[in-house]
Amino acid sequence: MKLASYLVGGKPAYGTVAPDGKLTTVSGRLGDRYPTLRDAIAADALSELAAAAKGLPSDAHIDRVIMLPVIWNPEKIPCIGLNYADHRDEAVRPKMDYPMIFPRFASSQVGHGQPIVKPKISDKLDYEGELAVVIGRGGRNIAKERALDHVVGYACYNDGSIRDFNLHTTQILPGKNFPKTGAFGPYLVTRDEAPEPDTMTLETRVNGEVLQHTPVDRMLFKIPYLINYISTFTPLTAGDVISTGTCAGVALYRKPQNWMKQGDIVEVEITGLGILRNPIVNE
Repeated sequence: MKLASYLVGGKPAYGTVAPDGKLTTVSGRLGDRYPTLRDAIAADALSELAAAAKGLPSDAHIDRVIMLPVIWNPEKIPCIGLNYADHRDEAVRPKMDYPMIFPRFASSQVGHGQPIVKPKISDKLDYEGELAVVIGRGGRNIAKERALDHVVGYACYNDGSIRDFNLHTTQILPGKNFPKTGAFGPYLVTRDEAPEPDTMTLETRVNGEVLQHTPVDRMLFKIPYLINYISTFTPLTAGDVISTGTCAGVALYRKPQNWMKQGDIVEVEITGLGILRNPIVNE
């Protein structure tokens, strides 16, 4: 099942997505019990959601509404840095025994089709296509062997960076959290319908030019390990989003550096998860 969050009458709604992009809004029927998609996931109510969708007509299209980040109100967005060897090597960083982790804030992301905003203070807006893992069932000290049982599904993510702020210190949080500099979407594909991550391929394009391309199985720290590791220091909760890291090809390490600018279109495509597409605008 494909699930999305978007605005209806200026208010957050959620529903299912058909193969042709048509949306069936179910939050009107289920919203009293589950106000947001995150609430429906936390209540393990996806079967209710699917049943409700069968009894309703499609009422919108993914390209004709304001899309929200799939989970627009997560408690946590832990992001993984340097999780592909080719990106680690282009950054000239040593091998690590543990994953590099930093947080993003919900306000730093937009939904599919919505503008990514280049801030006035910097011209160094970079793209980072990534696989997002959405937690369906929370827990602490989750065993690697059971970690995937805690995943509700997957989506595309653009972990956009303001690179000069990344490089102010060894802590990269500022460059990752300018408002509306990342993107999450277009929809969540539930784990039962999504390909296995190790069979996925990730590709990032700017204005149609392929700038990143990698098999997802080249991750250094795999999804079960990440869930186990993160849940040792903080409880994971339903709706949390783990952005699993980007591969080589980012603008920072290209010659010349091809920073994103107003008028560009950036796309992140992952096998079976659709295409996350966003225009770039100036603040």
